[in-house]
Amino acid sequence: MKLCQSILLCVTLFPAVNSTTDICRAQPAIRKHSISRVDGAKLAKSLQKNADLLSAKLLDKDSPRVRLLSQRGDALFFLGDFKEAVADYEEMVDLDPQQGDSHWRRGIARFYAGKAKEAAQQFEAYHSFDDIDRENGIWRYFSQYRAYGPEKAKQGLLKYRKTDREPFPDVYRLFSGDTTPEKILAAIDNAEISKDEREKRLFYAQLYIGLNHAVEGRGADAIVHLRESTANSWGRTAGYGPQYMWHVGRVHLNLLLEKLKKKKADNKPVNTKKSSAGPPQPGDGH
Repeated sequence: MKLCQSILLCVTLFPAVNSTTDICRAQPAIRKHSISRVDGAKLAKSLQKNADLLSAKLLDKDSPRVRLLSQRGDALFFLGDFKEAVADYEEMVDLDPQQGDSHWRRGIARFYAGKAKEAAQQFEAYHSFDDIDRENGIWRYFSQYRAYGPEKAKQGLLKYRKTDREPFPDVYRLFSGDTTPEKILAAIDNAEISKDEREKRLFYAQLYIGLNHAVEGRGADAIVHLRESTANSWGRTAGYGPQYMWHVGRVHLNLLLEKLKKKKADNKPVNTKKSSAGPPQPGDGH
């Protein structure tokens, strides 16, 4: 999402991890991750070290608590400790209420912690803070979908009148049924833009196409696109906001692959079609 100085508070960036998987249009083996097992283990170790260090600093009563909570909340989220990340972000806002409306990271953490209604409220509040950023509208749609089901989510799509950075206007049309993943990716491929801009647009497009598949219960399709997004070199090495979203894609991909592994162990078929059985429950599609 767009950066906000009041939120970032000089957050320490975590080192990017190089993937051994090249970006390609072909759909690779569904069980293969875009990050090697060795690199994944190194990243987890680095994140845990950061979290432990921040926890030690927070024991000091004179510590800059809001900034440290912000940094530890990020580290915990990247480790998949969603409830703990929410707790840090919530305490952060309790200490500095002015950050409440703009704290999109709290909304994402709430979504993954199974608090979809609270997540939707966060993204609604953010819309009053920034009525241009369609990335926020995407997360509100996901949260509404998880909390109330597809019909209410589509009815509640936030309205935007001002232009936004690409590819978000195009991606946002996906949820109203006015475009398809294929058309979104084709438009990026055919656009007369620089290589760096193309990689940026592909990163976000693959991420949100994948997340949409996951939210709607198409786990296998989600894996394909999230693998592409996390293998994207731009997302891993860009500034704080894109790197945070790269971690979101990585964490969600981990959840999907773990779910697939468990289903295989239980000899259960993988669901690749959208369910019509009402609102998704925690764990569905992610």
